[in-house]
Amino acid sequence: MILLSSVIFNKVLQFTLALAILIILHEFGHFAAAKLFKVRVEKFYLFFDWGFSLLRVKRVNGKLRWKFFSKNVPEKYTVVEKRDANGKKVVEYNPIDLSTLPPDDWRLSDATEYGIGWFPLGGYNKIAGMIDESMDKEQMKKPAQPWEFRSKPAWQRFIIMVGGVFMNVVLAIAIYIGLLASYGEQYLPTSEVNRYGIVADSLAQEFGLRDGDKILRVNGKEVSDFHRITTELILEDAQSIDVERDGQVVTVALPADATSKLLSSQDVNFISYRAPFIVSDFSEGSLAKASGMEVGDVIIGINDVPTPYYQNFVQEIKQFKGQDIAVKVVRDFDTIAIPMHLPESGVIGVYLAPLSEIFNLETIDYTFWQAVPRGFSKTFTEISDYWKQLKLIVKPSTKAYESVGGFISIGKIFPDTWVWSLFWRLTAFLSIALAVMNILPIPALDGGHILFLLYEIITRRKPSEKFMEIAEYIGLALVLALVIFANGNDIIKLFK
Repeated sequence: MILLSSVIFNKVLQFTLALAILIILHEFGHFAAAKLFKVRVEKFYLFFDWGFSLLRVKRVNGKLRWKFFSKNVPEKYTVVEKRDANGKKVVEYNPIDLSTLPPDDWRLSDATEYGIGWFPLGGYNKIAGMIDESMDKEQMKKPAQPWEFRSKPAWQRFIIMVGGVFMNVVLAIAIYIGLLASYGEQYLPTSEVNRYGIVADSLAQEFGLRDGDKILRVNGKEVSDFHRITTELILEDAQSIDVERDGQVVTVALPADATSKLLSSQDVNFISYRAPFIVSDFSEGSLAKASGMEVGDVIIGINDVPTPYYQNFVQEIKQFKGQDIAVKVVRDFDTIAIPMHLPESGVIGVYLAPLSEIFNLETIDYTFWQAVPRGFSKTFTEISDYWKQLKLIVKPSTKAYESVGGFISIGKIFPDTWVWSLFWRLTAFLSIALAVMNILPIPALDGGHILFLLYEIITRRKPSEKFMEIAEYIGLALVLALVIFANGNDIIKLFK
C-alpha cells in the first residue's frame, strides 16, 4: 500500500509540475505580447479561479499585497439585480466611488493581479478590453480605452493571441535542444532487429505477419527506427508492409480496418524484436543459479524442445510446470544440460540481457550547436505527428475517439520514479500537444480568437462584441464537453 501511494504521488507530482510549467509559459506568451503593445493585463492566473482563488498578489502603492483563499467579488462596481416593468430580470452595475477608499486599498491599483486558482484545468490572462473566459461584460460596455485590447490594431491583437502557442513551441524546442546536447539520441535500428526477425502477436498475425519476418519497408518507405514502425502504420494509414521471409521478399497487404484495430488493441507489442536468451543476472533465490547456471549462458532449449529465442523459452516453459527438466545452455562454445525441478510458478529466476548487450544501438551525440537544428527538426516532426493523430480522432471509421484520454491518461504516461530526462521529454511532448490543441479554431481557445482576427484582417470588418460573447459561450461549452468526454473515457477504462 505504501509503495502504491508513493507511485501515485510521484506521478501526480510530475504531472502537476509539468502542467504548471506549460500553463505559466503559455500565458506568459500572451502576457509579454500584451505588455509589448502596452495593453493592460488585469490578471495572470495559474489554474482557474471561478468563485474564489487560493492565492492572489498585487502591487498597491509600491507594496505587494497578498490574499489567501479569497472569494472573488466585483472590486470596482456593485451588482444590483432587479425586475423591470415587464418582470424581466435586469442587472445594473454601479461604479464604486474609488475616491472614498483608503490609499492602500487593493481596488485603487491598476497593476496586474497574479494568482493561483482552485480548478486545475488551465490558466488565463484577463486582458483589458477583450471578451475571454472571464466574461467581463461590464468592462465591454464602457468606452474603449487606449490601453485596452480592443483599441489596438488587428495585427497587434493577432500577435498577442499567437503568443501562447508560440511559447509552447519555443519551450519544446528548448527542451529538445537541452536533451539532445546532454544525452544525444539512441534508437534500435530496424536493420539490427532483422538479424533475428520479429515476434508477431495475434493481431500482427491476423494482418499476415509471421514470427521471424524481417521488416524492409512500410508503405514502400524504409523505417530506420524499429520502435517507430507501429507509429508509421497508424499515422500514415499504411496499406502494406514489405518483409523478408525465408529468403524471399513478401508484400503483406494490410486490411482496410488495420488502423482502427491497432488503435483499439493499444498493444505496444504488436510487433517486437526476437532476442537470444542471454543470461545477465538472477533474481533472489533463483532456481537457475542454484542449479548451476551462470551469467553469460545462452539458453537454447528445454529437454528436447529448442528455444532459440527468449520469446520461445517464455512460451514453452509453461508446459513443464511441476516437472523435472533439463535446461540447455551454450557456455564457452559448449552445450550444457542443467537439471532442475520446475516449480508450479514456472519461473527459474533469470533476467534477459539488456537491449544494448544484444543489439548494436544507434547512438548519436550532439554538441550544443549541433543540437539546435535537430531540436527544431524534432519539434516540428512531433507537431506533424500530433496533427495526424487529431485527424484520426475526427475520422469515425478509425474509432480513435475511443482512445482519447483526460487527466488520468496524461498522468499515467509519467514513470513511477522521477527521472529528469524522461520528465523533460514528456513535458516537451505535452507542450506540443497544448500548442496544437490551442491553435484549433474553436471559440474560447486561442485558435478561435486567431480565426476571428484573420477574418478581420482580410475583410477589414470586426466581429461585433455580441457575436464574440456568444461565440465564447459556445466555445466554452465545446471545451467543457471535450474535457468531460476525455475524462469519461478514462473512468470507463478503469472499470474495464
